[in-house]
This record gives sequence, structure tokens and C-alpha cells, in this order.
Amino acid sequence: MFYSLKNRLIAFFVLLLVLSFGTMSYLIFQESRLIIRSYIETSALEKMDEYGSFVHMAALQMYDLSSLVFNSEVTSNWDHTLSDPAAGEGEKMLANISLSKFLTHAANSYSGVSSVSLYRRDGLVVSDNNQIMTNRSHLDTKWYRDFVEKSNHWVSSHTDEVELNRSRPYPFISLLLPIGSFEPSAAKTVMKVNVSAEFFLEPLNRIHLGERGTIFLLDHEGHPMLSQEQYAPHEEAARKVEEIRNGNTRQGVVYLRNPAGSTDILVYKKLKQNGWMLVGFVTEADLYANLYRLRTTIVLFSSFLLIAAIVVATWLSYGITKPLSRLASAMRSVQKGEFDLAENRIPPERSVRNEVGFVTSSFRNMVRQLKQHIQTEFELKLLRQQAEYKALLMQINPHFLFNTLELLSSLSVQRKTAESLKIIEALGKMLRFSLNAAEDLVSLRQEIDYLRYYLTILEIRFGDRLRLSLRVDGEPGNREIVKFILQPLVENAVKYSFAEQAVAEVDIRISVEPERVRLLVADNGPGMPPGLAERLYAETAHSRLHDVLNRGSGTIGLRNVLARCRLYYGQGFEYAIRSADSGPGTTIELILPIGEGASDVSSADRG
Repeated sequence: MFYSLKNRLIAFFVLLLVLSFGTMSYLIFQESRLIIRSYIETSALEKMDEYGSFVHMAALQMYDLSSLVFNSEVTSNWDHTLSDPAAGEGEKMLANISLSKFLTHAANSYSGVSSVSLYRRDGLVVSDNNQIMTNRSHLDTKWYRDFVEKSNHWVSSHTDEVELNRSRPYPFISLLLPIGSFEPSAAKTVMKVNVSAEFFLEPLNRIHLGERGTIFLLDHEGHPMLSQEQYAPHEEAARKVEEIRNGNTRQGVVYLRNPAGSTDILVYKKLKQNGWMLVGFVTEADLYANLYRLRTTIVLFSSFLLIAAIVVATWLSYGITKPLSRLASAMRSVQKGEFDLAENRIPPERSVRNEVGFVTSSFRNMVRQLKQHIQTEFELKLLRQQAEYKALLMQINPHFLFNTLELLSSLSVQRKTAESLKIIEALGKMLRFSLNAAEDLVSLRQEIDYLRYYLTILEIRFGDRLRLSLRVDGEPGNREIVKFILQPLVENAVKYSFAEQAVAEVDIRISVEPERVRLLVADNGPGMPPGLAERLYAETAHSRLHDVLNRGSGTIGLRNVLARCRLYYGQGFEYAIRSADSGPGTTIELILPIGEGASDVSSADRG
């Protein structure tokens, strides 16, 4: 079995593709990893250098502003005035205003600086933009205590109460320096230079490590300087960061194992100023995400080629057996009389190049000729049965006619002349209408008049035992429909309503719409037997008109109406039967595709 052409071709293509693409995928993946690692050590560190220069520039601006304020004569006079016990309140207020104006001018000279404020131990706070207040709350803040007790000149991202009062809720990074003394613990006044944390964070966010890797700016104690709440390295990473911070290396890349068992990549660079450090974390899976996607694409492409190879091998092996198998399947469909299905199962028609193609072409022609012959025979039979059916339509139901004559006899004996005349007039017009068999179509108005004559006879015959309702919505106009549609439906409705009811109720609705006409007949009879509605749908859906016509000509019932409508209106004809199994009442609705001014249906729409 292995030496068959099909199996050898499949094995050869599978082995070729697996070896070639497997080797190529492995080499590409490994080489790409080396390239990405090299990129991390160069590109990422270069971007960190650029950011370090930016931080250095921002820090220089803050130091320059601090130096300007510290060495200013305005600041010195202000500090002297506030420290002088003999100075009055007005003099002190003028000194505060003068200092605030000076701070405003100084802060506006540096684009990166948001604000500058001076805090005194007595609670006085003087800031730029005429912000002068007395508030001792800053004495209890962490940044103030750390400055006085630990000499921490830099404050990481935080919100400032003074700035909150100025409608600035965003966080700041601040530089703290003493005024009047070089020792923070001895200074009576602390200068605080604020820079928005977003000023530092925005360029940092433009440095990317992989797709989700993040770079953090840490202070001299290893704490994040910016509003980066996601800084939470695992134990091994935190230990390594502390080790790097205390070491001598200034930049590099470290690979760590995280608690999940995968690899984390740590990129770091120490900044020259303030002991700050940039630290970036990215998982190996994130860093190599594009590479993994490339590998997946290669695997999928290889799988596609493998499947294509198997398909090609199968096509070569079944080049002969497959067409013959489809021919055998088509022959079985022909045996069942399913010619359309047989034509679909025959292989597509191509130029005849071999014996199989010749057999296929010959069988296709045979099926088409056989189908045409059977269709011709069926149409002839259908025309013959239709002629018999038309002859049937020329007759009024004998049972109805005999009942009507007996009714006339009874009315005559009772000397009910008015009722007798109505019945004779209605019966005469019905007979005149039914004997006109020259055309299959009548106007909708004539069909309604014919129904009214029929209803007149029924009302006189059954009296109070029959409740009839006829309503016509819309103007019939010059629309024409197939004749004798409504009367058989009403006859059935009356017949089956009296089967189990003492009083029969029949509701007839005719709705004239722009593109169609709806005919509805509802009764209070016992309902259709289980499964009858489904069988009717199946008969009309498969156009089994010969089943309907072969039922005989004893009655003109629902099947005849549905078959004639399907025969004339084709696929444009719709109907609905609403009847609960063994439940009260049945509603039959016919929907005829008759537009305004239309008297016929195009041949393209007929079945």
C-alpha cells in the first residue's frame, strides 16, 4: 500500500516541507533573537542617553532658577524685613508683594518650571503670581520633614497644597533649597521649585521596550520619581536593581527569571546628576512578540503548503477514480429521478482529453436529453390534466346544486317568494359566471360579486346558524385573478365549521395593496388534522401538481386552489395556514402578486 503513487507523493511532499521549512524557521528565529538583543543594548540605551540629557537640562533650569532666587537682593531684603522685629505689617506686606512679583518674573524665564514658592517656619508662604498666604500645614508634610531631617533636596511626584489652591491638581517634581543658610535644618525659609511630573513623563513614555515594556525614573533611594504606579518589580528584579544602584556599572542589560518561570529583561542607565537611574522592564515574550508572530506565520504557511501538497498528491492519485466516483453518484441520483442533483454531481465540463472525459461528457448529454424528454412528457400530461381540470371548473358542485334546488323547493312550499327569487337570481348569475370558461382570469371585482351571490344562498339556507363576514379593504381597480379561488375556500370553511359547531362563523377579508392582493378566510371549525398543513406546504413547495390533479375531480378544495395559484403565479405566490393541531379554527391566507394595472404574471415568475 505504501508503494502506491498517492502515498509516495504525500510522504515525499511532507518530508520535503517539514525539513526545509522547519530548518529555515529555526535559523530565522535564532538569528532574529540575536538581532533584537543587539537592538536592546544599542537603541534602547541610546534613547535613555537622550532622556538623560533632557533630565539634566530640566534639572539645570531648576538649579539656575534656585540660584537666581537665592542670590537675589529682593530675596535678601524680603528675608531681612520679615526677620526684623521693628518692621511693620505694611512694610512686610510690601516685601511679600515685591518678592512674589520677582518670583513670577523668574519662573516665567524658564519654560520647564511650573512655579516657585518660599515657605517659612512661621507658616508664611509666598509664591509667584501674587500668591501670599499663611498656612502651617506644610510643616507636617513628608517632603518638608525629609528636607529638614534628611536633607533630601528632591521630592518625587506629589501634589502640592499651594498648587491645589491655584487649581493645579496635577503632580509635581520639586527641588528644595534653604534660604539664608546652607544647612536645611537651620534654615528658617525653604525654597521649593516645582516642575510638572508630566514634563518628565511625556518624553519618557515615548521610549518603548517591546509592546508593553515600561521605563521608570528612580531617585537616589531606588523609589520612582514619576507617577508610575505600575512600578512593582518582583523580588529578584528588586534585588538586582538595588545591586546595580550600589555598583559601579553605569548602564547595561540583565536577564532575570521571573516567578512565572519566563525571562524578564532589565535595561538600566545611571544618570550623572542627583544619583537618579533609568530602569526598564520587559518580558522576553513581549520583546519577541513580533518574532513569535513571524514564527506562527511561518508555521501556518508551512501547514498550508503541506496541506496543498497533500491535496496535489490526492488530486494526482484520484485523477481517474474521483471522476468515476462522481459519475456513479450521479447515476444513483438519476435512478431516483433527481436530475438536477445528478447534473451537479457530474464533474465540470472540460475539453475531452481522455477516456474519462469522453464518458463524462456523454453521460452529461444523456442526462440532459433524458431530463428534457421527461419534462416534455410531464408537461403534456399536465396540459391534459389541466384541460380536465378546466372542465371541472365549469361545473357547480352537484351536491351544492342539489341542496340549492331542495332549498328552492322548500321555500316554494312555504310560499317564501322573496327568498326564492333571491336564490334563483343568485344561482342564475353563478351559473352564467361558471359557464364562461374561455379565460382562466376574471376581474377581482367579478370574483367578489360571485362570492356575494354564493354567500346570499348560504345565508338564506342556514339562517341564524351561519354568521358570515365579508370585508374588502382597498379599491379592486382593474386587477385580475385566477377564477374560483374564494368560493371553494368558503365552502370548505362552512362545511368544517358545521362539523362540530351548532353555529358556523366564517370571516372573509380581501385586502388590496399596491403590489399584491391578500385573500383571507377564517372559520371556527375543529382545525386541521395533525400534519396536514405540513403536507400541503411540501406539495406546493416541490410543485407536485400531478399529485393534486390525480386526486380526482369530485371536489374543488384547498389543494386545487393552491395548485392552480402555484401553476399560474409561480414563485411569486405565497400562502399561510394557521391552525393548531386539534384546536378550534383555521385561517387560510393567500397572497397573490397582482400590482395595479396588472392582469397577468410574466413567464419568468411562473413555476
